[in-house]
Amino acid sequence: MPAAVKIEFISRLVDAGLRAVEATSFVSPKWVPQLGDAAEVFAALPRVDGVRYPVLVPNMAGLDRAQEAGATDIAIFAAATETFSRRNLNRGLDEALSIFAPVVDRARSSGLWVRAYLSMCFGDPWEGEVPLGQVVKVAERLVAMECDELCIGDTIGVATPGHVHELLAALGDAGMPPSSVAVHFHDTYGQALSNTLAAIEDGVRTLDAAAGGLGGCPFAESTTGNLATEDLVWMLHGLGIETGVDLEALVATSAWLAGELGRSSPSRVVRALAG
Repeated sequence: MPAAVKIEFISRLVDAGLRAVEATSFVSPKWVPQLGDAAEVFAALPRVDGVRYPVLVPNMAGLDRAQEAGATDIAIFAAATETFSRRNLNRGLDEALSIFAPVVDRARSSGLWVRAYLSMCFGDPWEGEVPLGQVVKVAERLVAMECDELCIGDTIGVATPGHVHELLAALGDAGMPPSSVAVHFHDTYGQALSNTLAAIEDGVRTLDAAAGGLGGCPFAESTTGNLATEDLVWMLHGLGIETGVDLEALVATSAWLAGELGRSSPSRVVRALAG
């Protein structure tokens, strides 16, 4: 996707009322060439009061590039399983966490806001179902780094509402209440919306979604896109929850992007409202 399209996409999301848009990732262009334009995209984003643009950083080099670009919000991304850590980050779980620690320390000392993603919290394509205790143990290590927010991810979309309740309860018992946790669900098995509702019922208030239901993971091939933002907003508005998002503008944005990509949007709300 050309940088100009990414910039317009993010700008349109902001215009639709979204106030936190993960803009890009300062990973190595060698490994993820699609994101080689990170600095260019970030520099061109509209600066609007109250709008945050978190960016992913995998290591100190990524943090250097993010800070040079002027980022004030960053995210690190760890895994709850050894196998996915090696496939996604090319290093084991302990080694990955040891690399993230100084990144978080420097970021916080520089006044940056830090999110910690924890992927494969419910299942791993190589290791199967991930034990609750294993997820909690890694989450505790991330929280001990004094990250501002922990986001638990269902990277391959195998979670179900019961499993979500169980994991959130286990995290709460370990001192990480749902109000301090964000959730990030992929929709591989069509459970992302129901899983998010389960998290809301437990007290989670920070919800990840992807406009148009886009996404996936190049290191976990079974993965589909994230929960569609439009589907989430439709549900939240139906629950009487104010989001500040203009659903009509959001749908138009995702329909436009689907045209740029030459494929239909997987979002049911986009397909229903955009025709």
